[in-house]
Amino acid sequence: MSNKVLLNNFKNSWYSPKASLLKQILWYFINIIFFQNPLNPISQLKVILLRVFGARVGKNVVIKPSVNIKYPWLLSIGENVWIGENVWIDNLTNVYIGDNVCISQGAMLLTGSHNYKKISFDLIIGKIILEEGCWVGAKAIVCPGVTMKSHSVLAVNSVATKDLDEYIIYQGNPAESKRKRMIINF
Repeated sequence: MSNKVLLNNFKNSWYSPKASLLKQILWYFINIIFFQNPLNPISQLKVILLRVFGARVGKNVVIKPSVNIKYPWLLSIGENVWIGENVWIDNLTNVYIGDNVCISQGAMLLTGSHNYKKISFDLIIGKIILEEGCWVGAKAIVCPGVTMKSHSVLAVNSVATKDLDEYIIYQGNPAESKRKRMIINF
């Protein structure tokens, strides 16, 4: 007979979001009011709030409405970055977003998962790195521990479960290399 998952055995006492409970509660409400709210189109206000809560954010960052960010103090965003509507940055650990990165509508950056082999369904975390010029397509998912190398592309609805090589377009679930990315200079 196989063992069963017993969620009442779940323990993640080792995990810390690296912020006080007060800071976490304040961010929870700021996130709901100013980020997840579809009625707030003011990107610059969002950038200021991220910085106040410890995020490193470069110049010319565009954050569309209905974006959900777990912990800004674990977030680093470069310059000239676009973050589309309904993006979810579930950063239980560090997320690094390089310069000139585009994260399209509904994409998810997931730094946490669970060990499905353990009865206790333990938490697993891994940082995400999006190097310069990457594009995460609409409704695509970047999984824990993944690095998207320079100018790689994760196509619409695709799932990156391992590192993506530079200047390559990936598609599917799990994402597979499809072709080289050619960038034309007009």
